[in-house]
Amino acid sequence: MTSVAGNAAPEPSDAPPLDRASNRAPGKGADRAGAPVEAGPEAAADTADAIEVLGLVAALEHQAFTRLAGDSAQAPDLEQALALSRFAACCTERRDRVLARVADLGGDPVVALGRFGDVLDDFDARTTPSSWSERLLKAYVGYGVADDFCRLVARGLDPESRVLVAELLEDASHAELAVRELDAVCAQDTVVSARLALWGRRLVGEALGVVQRLVQRPGVARVLDRADVGTAPAGTAPEQETPATVFNELTAQHTRRMSRLHLTA
Repeated sequence: MTSVAGNAAPEPSDAPPLDRASNRAPGKGADRAGAPVEAGPEAAADTADAIEVLGLVAALEHQAFTRLAGDSAQAPDLEQALALSRFAACCTERRDRVLARVADLGGDPVVALGRFGDVLDDFDARTTPSSWSERLLKAYVGYGVADDFCRLVARGLDPESRVLVAELLEDASHAELAVRELDAVCAQDTVVSARLALWGRRLVGEALGVVQRLVQRPGVARVLDRADVGTAPAGTAPEQETPATVFNELTAQHTRRMSRLHLTA
């Protein structure tokens, strides 16, 4: 019966109350009896993999902060020192945004970051620069490969995480400084230019080795598989082989970077 002007009391109904928890994120709702609704095992695994990849991105930003602060201290002039110190500060902001997303997903930011604390140690040990130009090229080329890989693997993340990573990696201000300084050096000295071309080849080889080790991590491999960057041979577990298209894309990006410096990749 319809109530008129609110004077008639509504008839009792046997229908269950509306479930307001239905708008909550998966795994955070409640059923009609008030019991928590747990996310399915597949969704939980996807979230854990996303936290793994976000931990990698955050770790790279954290290490970039340390590296750029060191570069600032060794810069040949005050202008570059100031610019590098500002870039270092930006790295901490980007790192903290990624770690905030880790927390949103229910992960522990410190643990996620710590999983990749030594991700570049071997690369750094094998590629010690002997000049300021080599140091700049290492940051531009070597660490650029790591950023490119993060862009690729981020395609397999949930939409919010994917957009966040893509946005953070758009900042090319440090790359522009490296290109400007290196281009000036190469234009003045062909011997230095040839030496830097060889250095660039060594850097990309070592950087691709880092990528190969990263995709041995099951969580990273699964996200990369969802990114649909390439297809491994039938029957091959994702963590056992990196699709050739991954290396093709990373190598193509490296070639474009070197071309900006008029150096042979």
